[in-house]
Amino acid sequence: MFVDIDGISVHYEMTGEGAPVLLLHGWGCSTVTMEPLAKFLANGYKAISIDFPGHGQTPEPSIPWSVTEYAELTKKLIEKLGIHPCHVIAHSFGCRVAIYMASQWPQLFSKLLLTGAAGLIKKRTFRYYFKVYTYKIGKRLAKISFLDRLLGLSERAKNAGSADYKALSENMKGTFVRVVNQDLFERLKHIKSETLLVWGENDAETPLEFGRTMEREIKDSALVIFEGCGHFAFLEQFPRFCAVCKFFLEGTS
Repeated sequence: MFVDIDGISVHYEMTGEGAPVLLLHGWGCSTVTMEPLAKFLANGYKAISIDFPGHGQTPEPSIPWSVTEYAELTKKLIEKLGIHPCHVIAHSFGCRVAIYMASQWPQLFSKLLLTGAAGLIKKRTFRYYFKVYTYKIGKRLAKISFLDRLLGLSERAKNAGSADYKALSENMKGTFVRVVNQDLFERLKHIKSETLLVWGENDAETPLEFGRTMEREIKDSALVIFEGCGHFAFLEQFPRFCAVCKFFLEGTS
């Protein structure tokens, strides 16, 4: 199914009947990633899963977006589908959007379940700053032709960055940069929804430290740690995650 939001044809899937639960996927994922969870929730809830612009079957935004624009589009989608207030289950990048929305428009959400939540800025090491600095210097020096030929600086610049980043279109590269550099820390204290944080003990993308910080800053929150799991803990221990979801959603508000 598709719905037009400000000229963007947003793909979404809806299944089941009952209280609405909005599923928000991570970066580089889609409704397909959330499908097992949607099928589980359909037995008692109305599960709505969306493809963010630039993911799945939803086209890219016309200009680079930040979390702000993704949140505004998702708000309009919720209102257009008439599914507020709704519960939200989000993973990684989807949590960035959920955090922004829950702090900005608390009336939209009932309960939040955030797993492997992104939204905080990692503490940068000297090695990180060294790599960024040398990359920028290398790009400047590459403009000097004899140095470029001697040191292969242009080729090094092409190979810089993560595989995920290099696979993006130029427009989505700009979006990625804006998203990952938007720190949502100050928004955590404004979240009023009851919040459950589920984290993989060995998450290398959004470290467990993020989960502990969010538990401390979000007033009505709790943290559950899945031992031995990584960034996709909700799929790695899917039956356990489903049991946690059911208990959290059906508990007393």
